[in-house]
Amino acid sequence: MHMINQRFLNRAEAASQLVERLRGLQIVNGIVLAIPRGGVPIGHKIAKSLHLPLDIFLSKKIGYPGNPEYAIGSVTLDSMALNAEAPEVRPEYIREQTELIRENLRARYKKFRGDQPPLDIRGKTVILTDDGVATGNTLFAAISALRKQAPEKIIVAVPVAPPDTAERLEYIADVLICLMMPDDFHAVGQYYKHFDQVEDEEVLALLNDSLGAA
Repeated sequence: MHMINQRFLNRAEAASQLVERLRGLQIVNGIVLAIPRGGVPIGHKIAKSLHLPLDIFLSKKIGYPGNPEYAIGSVTLDSMALNAEAPEVRPEYIREQTELIRENLRARYKKFRGDQPPLDIRGKTVILTDDGVATGNTLFAAISALRKQAPEKIIVAVPVAPPDTAERLEYIADVLICLMMPDDFHAVGQYYKHFDQVEDEEVLALLNDSLGAA
C-alpha cells in the first residue's frame, strides 16, 4: 500500500494503527519484541492493547574497516551473521568486532532489563516492531537470530519502510504489517510530524510499566 506524502502524528498514532491491523490476526500465545530505543513506545502500546508481554531485542551492525557506517554484518546477544554481499575482511577483525559489540549489547540489556533473562519465545507468536525501517539490517539480524529459538511465527509490524526493504521483510518474516511503503523514502523521521528522540529513561519506564502490568 503506497501512501506518499502522509505522515503519522507521532509514535503513539502509528502504534494505534498497527494495533488495529494486528487485532485482525487474533494472536494467541504472543510476545512483543521491540527494537530500542524508538521501537519501545510502539511495542509498549501494542503489548498493552493486545495484553501481551513486552521485551526488547538488541542487535548492532558490524561496520567495514575504516568505514563504520557500511554494514558488513550484525551481532546479537547470542549470534552473528555476515551479509551475503559483504566484502572479504580479516576473520580476526570480525571476531574482535563481535566481542566488542556483544559486550556493549550486554551492558545495554542490563541497563534496560537488569538481571531479568530474555523472555522465552519458543513456540510463541513473536511480534517484532520498530518505529520504522530503512535498510532493514537490524530486523534481518533479529529475525535470523529469533528463528534459532524456534518461535511458532514471526510477525514484523512497522509503521513505514521503503518498498524494497518491505519486500525482503515480507519474504523472511511469516507476516509483514507495514502501514506505509513510500517510493520516495529517505528517512524514517520524515513520515512523522513529531519524531522526538526516545531517551533511555523513557525506555526503562515503558518496560517497567509492561513488567508491572504482566
